[in-house]
This record gives sequence, structure tokens and C-alpha cells, in this order.
Amino acid sequence: MVKKFALIFGIVYVLVGIMGFIPGLVTPPEAPEALPADTGHGQLLGIFPVNLWHNLVHLAIGVWGIIAAKSFGAAVSYARANTVIFGALTILGLFPVTNVLFGLAPIYGNDIWLHLLNTLVAGYFGFGPPARQKAEPMHHRPQ
Repeated sequence: MVKKFALIFGIVYVLVGIMGFIPGLVTPPEAPEALPADTGHGQLLGIFPVNLWHNLVHLAIGVWGIIAAKSFGAAVSYARANTVIFGALTILGLFPVTNVLFGLAPIYGNDIWLHLLNTLVAGYFGFGPPARQKAEPMHHRPQ
């Protein structure tokens, strides 16, 4: 189940990363910020702030998930790392002074609740019952 999570999460993030490069899917921001890296800055699907760096991060997280889906241990590590990463992004996005990650990627607005949702889902797969499932010997698993 954790391997499926990593694969699905990975595929979704690769697709989101690609979508961020399609001009018809990215609208100009309502109030453009002065980002040091403003190439491709806009709202993906009109609601999620993105730019070039944000899209590249989405692609990297997606490729990482697809690769991690090949083994149980890698998939659990991927889920756990994403819990920490997206948890931190959720918190940073709440504060105006930190809502643009290192001045490169916007992490405010609707990204906050999306990052929180990702944190909760990744946390379930990384630390919840699915992550402990493989650790149990086969004869202890309920039928």
C-alpha cells in the first residue's frame, strides 16, 4: 500500500510539475510579488501559486516518488520525508515573511491547505499502519 502511495503521489507531482509549464493552465497572479525568481510566476489552474522553481520542485518530488515506489523501505522513507517537508512548508506558508521559500518559490494562499493535506496523507502512509505492515511477520497478519 505504501508503494502505491509513493507511485500515485509521484505521478501526480510529475503531472502538476508539467502543468505548471503550460501557459494556458497558469494565469498571471492578481497581485504580483517581487520575486527574485519570477519566471513563470502565476496561478496554476487559477488557484495555486507557482513559478519555474516551484514547478521544478514538483517534478523532483514526483520523480523521487516514482523511483521510491520500487521498494517498501524507499516508499516509507519517501512518505516520511514528505511528511516533514510538507509540514514545514505548511508552517512557513502561514507567515508573510517566510511565504516565499528562500525568495524562490511561492508557498502561500491555497498552497497552505494543499501542503497540509499532503502532510496528513504522507504521514498516514509513512508513520501509520501501512508503514508498519511489512514489519510484521506473515503469520501475525490478520487474514
